[in-house]
Amino acid sequence: MLKEFFYSGISQFGKPVQGIVLAYSSPKAKQLVQQLEEKHKFKVKNIIPKKTFLYTVKLPNGKKVTRKQTAFTKKDLANALTKMGYANAKIQPALLDFKFRPSFASILMFVNLSSFMLKEKMSYDKILRMLAEEESNATLKETLKNIEGDLKKGKEGTEVFARYTDVFGKFPAYMLGLATKSGNMAEVYDATAKFMERDMEYRKSIKQALLAPLLTVVAMVAAVLYYVISIFPATARLFVKFGMKLPPLTDATLKMSAYLGENWWWMFLVVIIPMGIIALWWRTKKGRIWRDHFIIKLPVVGHLLHKSSIEIFFRVFAAVYGGAENNIETLQASAEACRNAFIEKKVKEVAIPLMLTKGDTLVSSLAQAAVFNRTTLSRLKTGAETGNVLSAAKQISAFYEKETTYKLQNIIQSIQMVVGAFIAIVITALTIVSAEIAMVSPTGPGM
Repeated sequence: MLKEFFYSGISQFGKPVQGIVLAYSSPKAKQLVQQLEEKHKFKVKNIIPKKTFLYTVKLPNGKKVTRKQTAFTKKDLANALTKMGYANAKIQPALLDFKFRPSFASILMFVNLSSFMLKEKMSYDKILRMLAEEESNATLKETLKNIEGDLKKGKEGTEVFARYTDVFGKFPAYMLGLATKSGNMAEVYDATAKFMERDMEYRKSIKQALLAPLLTVVAMVAAVLYYVISIFPATARLFVKFGMKLPPLTDATLKMSAYLGENWWWMFLVVIIPMGIIALWWRTKKGRIWRDHFIIKLPVVGHLLHKSSIEIFFRVFAAVYGGAENNIETLQASAEACRNAFIEKKVKEVAIPLMLTKGDTLVSSLAQAAVFNRTTLSRLKTGAETGNVLSAAKQISAFYEKETTYKLQNIIQSIQMVVGAFIAIVITALTIVSAEIAMVSPTGPGM
């Protein structure tokens, strides 16, 4: 996560120089300070990271309290406490200073509560202060306090929230920053909360429709292989040892077990190595684009996942449209938020350049990107002709939300039925083989 680093030095004219840089690690902070050193021609003396301290003070009623506070040095914290009237504070560094990223639920709760209190006409600085006091996650608590302080100093909201993209997430941080210069903060917060909820449902749908069935089948296959390679032969070989004739299914299963037992290692590598290579490739930019293009081409679920991405795209479009400076900024934010790298690539590399270089209209440029279906473009075109693009974007997102939610649930149930049937067939096959081996009997004398 981003950390603050204080640097100090001497200019070429002998004057003191100091400032603060934001970086994810000490080496990165040192690199940033070195760049400033070369640019502004000064000599760096030290670079100090912000740390967490524990301090104990005595209240006017005689009660001692211990609190946690971040500061660059113990002296800085002592001076701040002295100004507040606590001259004899006991200060010591926190031995364990782990900072965990707040959960998605915590961020969503913050956005929803902020929206509610904004509708109640509470001032934003009071909202931040109140929610920071009630927050249990140390990282989010400190972040809200820092945001309140920065906004009081007159810093631009978009710049302030951009510093905490690793806390809120890229798009929520962008939207919350945009809200500070919006005429209706509550509406923007509402839109952000809705986006986060739909994004969560989108991820959940993908897991239910694709990942969960795959893991279930893999686990079932692994269990069957273990039975065939390890458990079944231990029983069947007892009959072979005593010269008993094995039934056809038992004999075939035993031969297959022997083959798998001798060749499992290369068969395992043939499956695992390609999967590992694909997983690593998907972490690259080109890999993510190919994966997301492949996902929307899948039979049954592909077109619904495609519509889910379109829904999120236009939900964000509608939320940003009023506060963004131009359509380009709106398209960029919407493309980055739609959770599909292929759609994002097409919008950024086809639609936006057409609008900038050739002056094409919004609808024409999106049509050239070839990632939006005919229904979407038709509704958007109608909105553009009537001068109500915002309303069209809201209608598109609302329509696809209802359609995809209903159809995805039906498809997920169908997939679960198919997986259940597969498991039933496998268990039935194992039962038949096991029952057959139970019918083996020793050969009597003279037979």
